[in-house]
Amino acid sequence: MSTLKCWPSSTALVLALSMGAVITTPLLTPLPATAQTRRFFDVPSNHWATGFIEELATRGIINGFPDGTFHPEEQVTRAQFAAMVQKAFDRRPRRHSTEFADVPSSYWGYGAIAAAYSTGFMSGYPDGHFYPEQAILRSQVIMSLTNGLGYETATATVNALQLYSDASDIPDYARNAIATATEKRLVVNFPNPRFLSPNRVATRAEVAAFLYQAMASAGQVSSIASPYIVAQTSNPPSSTQTLSPPSPSPTHVRIPAGTTLPTQFERDVRIYISPEEAGPIPATLLIDRDIVSPSNVLLIPRNSRVVGEFRQVRGGSQFQASALMFPNGTQLALDASSTVINRTETIYRGANVNTLVAQAVLSAGAAAGIAAVTGDRTIPPQDILGHASFNTMIRQFEGRDQIILYSINPNTDLDVTLNAPLVLQ
Repeated sequence: MSTLKCWPSSTALVLALSMGAVITTPLLTPLPATAQTRRFFDVPSNHWATGFIEELATRGIINGFPDGTFHPEEQVTRAQFAAMVQKAFDRRPRRHSTEFADVPSSYWGYGAIAAAYSTGFMSGYPDGHFYPEQAILRSQVIMSLTNGLGYETATATVNALQLYSDASDIPDYARNAIATATEKRLVVNFPNPRFLSPNRVATRAEVAAFLYQAMASAGQVSSIASPYIVAQTSNPPSSTQTLSPPSPSPTHVRIPAGTTLPTQFERDVRIYISPEEAGPIPATLLIDRDIVSPSNVLLIPRNSRVVGEFRQVRGGSQFQASALMFPNGTQLALDASSTVINRTETIYRGANVNTLVAQAVLSAGAAAGIAAVTGDRTIPPQDILGHASFNTMIRQFEGRDQIILYSINPNTDLDVTLNAPLVLQ
C-alpha cells in the first residue's frame, strides 16, 4: 500500500533524516479537489484533525481501511511516511539514489523510499539500513518536511522554540528544523499548541496535519483554520495543559471525544506484555500535568488516576480506560484508549532476570514466558501487573529458547484519547 495504512511497526529509534542542502525547484501547482469529501467512520466531524485528514484523503494522498475507518491514533512507519511524501510533493532529486540493505526491490515501499531519499526528505542509517517498519517520532516528521522543502530559519531559533513549554525535550539535531517549521506554521499540536511532545511517536492524524500544513506552506493547498496550529503569535508557554475549547456551561464542562489526555505509568519503567496473553491486564495510569480550561479553571488535577486495562487488539496491545479517579476520591466513568502498541522485543535464554525486572513491569504472561525461558522463577509479585500468579502459565512457554513480548514505553505510548465525551462538574 502506498499511503497511510497499517503495516506493523517495530521499535521506534532515532531516525537519521536528511539535513541536506536547500533546493530551489519551483513549487507544485495546487491540486484539484474532488466534489465529494471523504468521511471516515472513526473520524467524527468534531475530531480535531478532520479537516486535514479529509482534504488529504480527497486528494488521494492518504487512504483509510476497507471497512471505512482511518484509525487516526495508530502509529506511522518510516515507509508509510515516505509513501505519503512521494504523493504529496513532486520534487526534483537533489542527490543520487542509494540502495538500503533492508529495502529489497520487491518491498512495497521501495519506490517511495528511493524518492524520499533522493529528494532529501529522508535518509538511511550509517549501517546501510533504512528500517522501513520503525515508527516515526513527531520531531522527525517535522524535521523531514522542513528539510525536504528546503526551508531555512529566518529568525533566532530560541525565539520560535520559546512557544513550547517542553522545548527542553527537543533533540539537539532537530531544534533548528523545528524552529523553522514553527515559523512556517507547519506544526500542529493537539490538544495544547504549547506542548510539542517531540519524542512521542506520531499518529496517523498528526502526520496528516503536519503534511497538510507543509503543503499549504508550499502553496499547494488552501489553509485550514485550526486553533492547534502553532503560530508566532501564540500565548507564552505554560506548565499546565489547556483544553480548548470545552463547551460553556455554568455547572458542567464537556470535554469532547477526540481529546487526548496526557498520562504516564505509575513507575518510570518499561512495560512488557505477552502477545499470547488471552485476558485483560489491569493497570492504572496517572494524569501527568494539570489540565485547565481556557479561563484557567482547573479541570483535572495532575496525578488523577486513570483506571483501566491492557487488551490484545488487532496485532498489538492497547490500554483502555474505564474510570477517572480524582485525588479527592471522586470517580467518573471514562471511555478512552491509547494507541495500539505493536513494538516488540525478544527475550533469549540466558537473559538476566534481575536486570529485566529492575527496568520493567511485566504482565503475568510476560513473567511466565521469561521464567520459562530463563529458568528463573523468582520474579517478585510487585513487578507483575495486577500481582497475578504466573505459575499456571509457565507450561505454555516451556521448552522455548526465546519469547517475543510487546514493549511499551510509558513516556511515549500511553496518552489516552477520549472515545466519548467526558462531562465534568
